[in-house]
Amino acid sequence: MKFAFYFGHPAQFLFVRETIYRLHDLGHETLLLIKKKDVLENLIESSGLEYVNVLPVERKNSRFATMQSLVKRNRKMYPILKQFKPDLLISSDAAFAHLGTIMGIPRITVLEDDFDVIKPLAKVTYPFTSTILCPEVCDVGNYREKKVGYQGYMKLGYLHPNVFEPNAFVPAKYGMKEDYALIRLSRLAAYHDVNVKGLTENDLDNIIKTLKSKSIRPYISSEGEIPERFKEYNMTIDPVDIHHILAHAKMLVSDSQSMSVEAAVLGVPSLRYSGFVGRISVLEELEVNYSLTFGFQIGHQIELLQQLNNILEIPNFSEEFQNRRQLMLDEKINVSKFLTEFFIEYPNMSNDTDTEHAGVIEFHQESEQRA
Repeated sequence: MKFAFYFGHPAQFLFVRETIYRLHDLGHETLLLIKKKDVLENLIESSGLEYVNVLPVERKNSRFATMQSLVKRNRKMYPILKQFKPDLLISSDAAFAHLGTIMGIPRITVLEDDFDVIKPLAKVTYPFTSTILCPEVCDVGNYREKKVGYQGYMKLGYLHPNVFEPNAFVPAKYGMKEDYALIRLSRLAAYHDVNVKGLTENDLDNIIKTLKSKSIRPYISSEGEIPERFKEYNMTIDPVDIHHILAHAKMLVSDSQSMSVEAAVLGVPSLRYSGFVGRISVLEELEVNYSLTFGFQIGHQIELLQQLNNILEIPNFSEEFQNRRQLMLDEKINVSKFLTEFFIEYPNMSNDTDTEHAGVIEFHQESEQRA
């Protein structure tokens, strides 16, 4: 079979990277299309996979620029897809949903954001996609008949222990030999980030002071420039090493939703400070069901610092959070294995659209037990 993928964000590629390797091992062909976004191209290059960058210049941050970029992607990708002749289109983007409709190719939209969080994108994508493949906990609005849910998270596609093993030598090569914590600052420039705010300089002062009082070295990872007085904490690493660094951190404090999920599925306690708190089902499940992450709305800095102190006061808190992680993993599937089977068998495995797609979930849980 021939599978075409489009990636507009590093996490989207990481989600299916292992699945792409598995598809190649089974003799299938893949086409990878991307646009310029953060470290996306670096990650794909380091993977050894071939790709085509259809938009090598990063777009501006405005609704007009977003729609203009969509039109450009459609125009650039159409002749490439026509030549490749894929059997299935897989992406989180509206472009593949549109092109698949025009070209008569089945298309799967993969994501883990709720409808209300990505409403502008959902409205131009869901009417045209064939299947919405997402964690069972996600809400897809009025498009439930297109939803296939699975018992897992997108981040488990690349951070499940059957796929990812943290390398203890990676932090050491950057001189990170003492206990350390990560502070992740998002640029908040995505289509759904309008009017969303995060950590301030004053917040950073308090977080850094608290961590240092417990002999934990803070490191800042930021999508944008950080103020000069915080440069001593700036972390400069090869993007391919970030998850090894995160896995060995004592803590993550962030206004990034994506990295908060990554920390949680790695068993690293994460505190997130954002206007998105309470709006994202995946993070709410990780917080309410497993106590792996804790969210605080804008204006609740005191509560965030209190929770930070509370965690740091737990004896052997890293071991405690690894135990919580294991409870979560026991209830989730190996997502990469699931995706490989789902794509190859599509659409046969997406026909059961009743009762939370229990048939799909049961099949893959049983498959995992046999593996």
